[in-house]
Amino acid sequence: MTGIIKALGLVFGDIGTSPIYTLTVAFLILEPTSENVLGVLSLVFWTLIILPTLQYNVLAMSLSIRGEGGTIVLSEIFKSLAKSNKAKSLVALLAFVGVSFLMGDGVITPAISILSAVEGLSFIHGFEGISQTTIVLVAIVIAVVLFIFQKNGTEKVAFTFGPIMFIWFVSLFVLGMISILSNPVVLKAVNPYYAVDFLLHNGWKGYLTLGEVILCTTGAEAMYADMGHLGSKPIRKAWTMVFFSLIINYFGQGAFILSNPQVKNILFELALNVLHSFYVPFLVLSLLATVIASQAMISGMFSIVYQGITTRILPMLKIDYTSRELKSQIYIGSINWLLLIAVIFIMINFKSSSNLAAAYGFAVTTDMCITGIILLSIFFLKRNYIAVLAAIIVTVVDFIYFSSTLYKIPAGGYLSIMLGLFPFFTILIYTQGQKRLYRYMMFMPADEFIIKFERVYKTSPRIPGTAIFFIRDTDKISPYIIETMFYHGIIYEDNIFLSVFIRPDPFGVTGYFKDDLCLGIRVFQIEMGYMEFVNIEEILRHNGIEERTIFYGLEDIIAKGPWKFFVFLKRITPTFISFFRLPPRKLHGVFTRLEM
Repeated sequence: MTGIIKALGLVFGDIGTSPIYTLTVAFLILEPTSENVLGVLSLVFWTLIILPTLQYNVLAMSLSIRGEGGTIVLSEIFKSLAKSNKAKSLVALLAFVGVSFLMGDGVITPAISILSAVEGLSFIHGFEGISQTTIVLVAIVIAVVLFIFQKNGTEKVAFTFGPIMFIWFVSLFVLGMISILSNPVVLKAVNPYYAVDFLLHNGWKGYLTLGEVILCTTGAEAMYADMGHLGSKPIRKAWTMVFFSLIINYFGQGAFILSNPQVKNILFELALNVLHSFYVPFLVLSLLATVIASQAMISGMFSIVYQGITTRILPMLKIDYTSRELKSQIYIGSINWLLLIAVIFIMINFKSSSNLAAAYGFAVTTDMCITGIILLSIFFLKRNYIAVLAAIIVTVVDFIYFSSTLYKIPAGGYLSIMLGLFPFFTILIYTQGQKRLYRYMMFMPADEFIIKFERVYKTSPRIPGTAIFFIRDTDKISPYIIETMFYHGIIYEDNIFLSVFIRPDPFGVTGYFKDDLCLGIRVFQIEMGYMEFVNIEEILRHNGIEERTIFYGLEDIIAKGPWKFFVFLKRITPTFISFFRLPPRKLHGVFTRLEM
């Protein structure tokens, strides 16, 4: 039960607050007739069945790498199965697009969630005339507090918010059930006939309505992206509760529309009608729930960026591990503050949740389409034909919804595209820059290095003492080592190649010698848990190593054109050496100058 409560707080905040605005926005362009209400409710019901449930909860969550999920993980799984390099490159590019667009659309989540809840203030007696400017200012203050709170870590956030979201979903269920009892005819919307009939009779307007109905799935991808935080079982169990709470509430809102066709802000007016004097506590609860919705997006963004770093498509950023139990419980300060700036900008620019709804959905349906394509490809390669059939269904639905949101681009969807372009070009330039950099670095094969070193070691004067050289792979010798030993003639009596390996478990540190590379070069490896703050100097002393100096490599890159941005990324992101407590008096960074 504890895992389920945590999942409610960490994963389902976004999709859990979609009832605040989904039907309200949909009926801005529709007449509240019985046919339209039943048609929209049927669309909502079957959309929640096909996309969050089938695509993410069933298909996507059956695939993972060490318990982690997300678009990048799907791309890596495909690469491990595919044989064609062209197919691998194409899927990698699709994954880059999907991740970038998801980040672009994800920035809108805190803005629309918090604004939509704050707008409920206008139904409190004495606040009817509250200005939109005041609403925006209140929303900005809430957002700032939320982002400051993130540094406490997602595990603490889930512990704090889980019980609140449990109360929120129970409240949605109760509100919906009370309303349904007054007009149970809405239960007929479970029949897909009403969805099909709605689309056939409303034509173009019905098709455009799909662009608003898709809002009921916002945050569905968090189930997969956040899988590494809690594991799949608690998320799947929690989704059962969430699904029924959402469906009952949507149907309850539909029943309220049939009885009150003049309604504008459906959920809050339903709550005011049912709860009366308890409306204010419900509004406070909705504000807390929208804060949690925003937190779910932030947590998901941390996961996406972390996966980008570990799969080497994004530059290294400073990561704080906030859990002793799960490596994926992280906080990335630079991402946190960039998101806050973007959210404040969006709130000021769009001013209301209805305006933001016009911008919301295009990028997230793009990511859903890409996820569907990769899922279909993976299951085909695995020859799981039942899953292939299911993947075909969800991908077709994804593309229908994607096409229905194209009209949102000039209405505000361009913003999510613009926001997504920044991570997309960052990924492209960084990945291509790394490949280009390694081509120019001219590593020396170990066999060739050993032959040359043995000759130099025997014939050249040697410096007394021990020197340490940081190295990633003893099969390929870094240019800075070649430069130091062969060009500058710095040969110590004892040379140690040191590598650091981060283990998937949180604690434990071991340091040991591997087989010597050759006479004069020993190899020492440190294995450390991801939560350890290692004192390398103490480990060296414990193993009898008394070094005189420590060498490490740096690149001094001269670049032209787009590669200048790659050089900028390399300069502003930390080097691995900054994470270890090493004596500054012994450190020698060796620059290798390269032109790109």
